[in-house]
Amino acid sequence: CKEFDAELKECNGEADHVHMLIQYPPTVQLSKLVNNLKSVTSRRMRNEFLDLRGNYTKPVLWSRSYFAGSCGGAPLEIIKQYIQNQQG
Repeated sequence: CKEFDAELKECNGEADHVHMLIQYPPTVQLSKLVNNLKSVTSRRMRNEFLDLRGNYTKPVLWSRSYFAGSCGGAPLEIIKQYIQNQQG
């Protein structure tokens, strides 16, 4: 996130996806930010958890798809609570 002048406000996930609340400037291209987060986390997790390498035939962990939604106007505390309450 630092590379994009962005800040991870909250993060949690479920078995098959991750929820993140990220604050980023309007000059950042969202697709580039998401792709960077996916590639960096995939590389770090595969290096930290070596058993992942044997379980995946491709050198990536994440699919190419993602969903991004705007929460302008919604109180950030409500969004954070939603993310915190996702079952992992």
